[in-house]
Amino acid sequence: MPRFTLGVLLGASLLATACGPAPKPANEDIRPVRSLVVGESRGTVGASYSGEVRARQESKLGFETSGRVVARLVDVGSRVKRGQVLMRLDPAQESLHLVAAVADVEAARSRVAQNRVDLQRTEQLLARQFASQAELDQQRLALQQSESQLKAALAQQSIKVNQRGYTTLVADRDGVVTAIGAEAGQVVSPGQAVVTVAADGEREVLISIPESRVDELRRAKSLQVSAWARRGKVYAGMLRELAPDTDSVTRTYAARITVKDADAALMLGMTASVFAADVDGQSAIRLPLTAIHDRGGQPQVWVIDAKTSQVAARAVTLGSAQDDSVLIASGLAGGETVVTAGVHMLYAGQKVKPADPLALASNKSSKAHQP
Repeated sequence: MPRFTLGVLLGASLLATACGPAPKPANEDIRPVRSLVVGESRGTVGASYSGEVRARQESKLGFETSGRVVARLVDVGSRVKRGQVLMRLDPAQESLHLVAAVADVEAARSRVAQNRVDLQRTEQLLARQFASQAELDQQRLALQQSESQLKAALAQQSIKVNQRGYTTLVADRDGVVTAIGAEAGQVVSPGQAVVTVAADGEREVLISIPESRVDELRRAKSLQVSAWARRGKVYAGMLRELAPDTDSVTRTYAARITVKDADAALMLGMTASVFAADVDGQSAIRLPLTAIHDRGGQPQVWVIDAKTSQVAARAVTLGSAQDDSVLIASGLAGGETVVTAGVHMLYAGQKVKPADPLALASNKSSKAHQP
């Protein structure tokens, strides 16, 4: 057979093969995916605030007189009872003041006694016509003055007695010492805070709120408090106080959240989070961020057809986002199944099989060890 004829026959055979229908793959690719049946929930993503556990009442105690500290009897963290001695001042100076006050009282009493004797003598002389009425009036006035001086001296003596007692600082309530502002040998002034005592009982969380979120906190219908060191334990909270003005440095509003039914596990100084689960009452669909993929600037999700197990892209409108979740404002209806992981490896019409996280991890591990 001539070479030309053989070449024509081979070319025709190849052309017929290329123009024929493409062969179907023997095994259709079914990809395991994570999925989620979406449903509507009330509230937005939720508002979260961080703060510190504090006592409902704190006392900043100080001496009512000045002096040098000679004894500090408690440490930070010490538990104290009402009336327990916390610090002492040197009583020497106040003792001298008390001695002087007592001496002034005795001198005033002596003057009163002398003026009374003089008044009686003048009255007797007036009865015998040996003294005038003016002299009697003068003696009466002298007695009144000395009696007034005695009252003043007695009052000063009481003040010095009290000041002598002011050299001892005692706790005004049961609680725990959270701060100490003076040490032995230090000279303190009246009213200077030297010991802070956090009272036992109620606990609250102190948080700072930016001005853009003040109304959000006020609208919250319920608050939940959780401590970073006590994961899984949730307490009910209530907004007790919201500052009317901002802090001069941070420009935030201070808010205090009362913790209901606080137990001993909620210790002072712990880092706590306050969560408002419902701040506006609207209904929305919540999805993890891993379910969203971008196609030409338009957010989309993969929706699984329950009958065919095939995925189809669905354009959605996103709402507020927080942490690892986002609200879907429109584009989805409750009850639909959405792919939540592996969205960038899918194509329209691909069949998928929902799988749990352990199955997906096992599948990935086996593929990684294939040659």
